[in-house]
Amino acid sequence: MANTVQARKRARQNDAQREHNASLRSEFRTAIKRVRAAIETGDKAAARAVFQTAVSTLDSIADKKIYHKNKAARHKSRLSAAIKAMA
Repeated sequence: MANTVQARKRARQNDAQREHNASLRSEFRTAIKRVRAAIETGDKAAARAVFQTAVSTLDSIADKKIYHKNKAARHKSRLSAAIKAMA
């Protein structure tokens, strides 16, 4: 337990930041799931549209260093390849 005023404040700030980061991590994963779901439907145009919004989301979260930029790039690359591989 924090004993000083500044330690208590720091603990409060850490809790708030952890909750915010958790919501951003969830948003990151949800964006990926939406693209995968669009790919499963087989509609290439819809998958591309969802992918474009997901790219923006993944990049913004990577810029905030919630996830590493290479992780975001890896997901974008794999999703893009999956869309290109659609018949």
